[in-house]
Amino acid sequence: MEGLWNKLSGSESAAIVDNMTTGDDSAFKFLDLTRTQRLYGFGICLVCGFALSLIGAICFVLGQITLFATLYTLGVVCSLVGTGFLLGFWKQCKMMMDPVRIYAAGIFLLCIALTFVFAFAIEIDVLVIIFAVATYLSYAWYSLSYIPYARALARKLWPW
Repeated sequence: MEGLWNKLSGSESAAIVDNMTTGDDSAFKFLDLTRTQRLYGFGICLVCGFALSLIGAICFVLGQITLFATLYTLGVVCSLVGTGFLLGFWKQCKMMMDPVRIYAAGIFLLCIALTFVFAFAIEIDVLVIIFAVATYLSYAWYSLSYIPYARALARKLWPW
């Protein structure tokens, strides 16, 4: 019964998340950052990524589709880089290949690539927008895979 309670209460998940953020294999280990400094680094990257995406959205409203694609995608990538402060880049890459999130990660990376392809090489504005939205949705789905039971909750809350 104890094992079942731990699974339901999330204490195992909390221990795993705590272990991920306190491990010594952070990408910035050579900087000798404390846990608090790494959390600040993560937060700064997250805010910068959001700001870049927001500026990109303003460029979209102004009709600058290629600038939108560039800033939006850089914003998403900047947010993803922030996890290097928490996990380390090598660990992040290994975790992206876990069976739970390999499809979401693959679709996420494919959408980033296709956003750039349609913005710069093919120059089809509608497809840039479609793949930018797909990038956001796949990043959200990928991120939910790190939170215990979040995908199951999202499926229940999704109206379709």
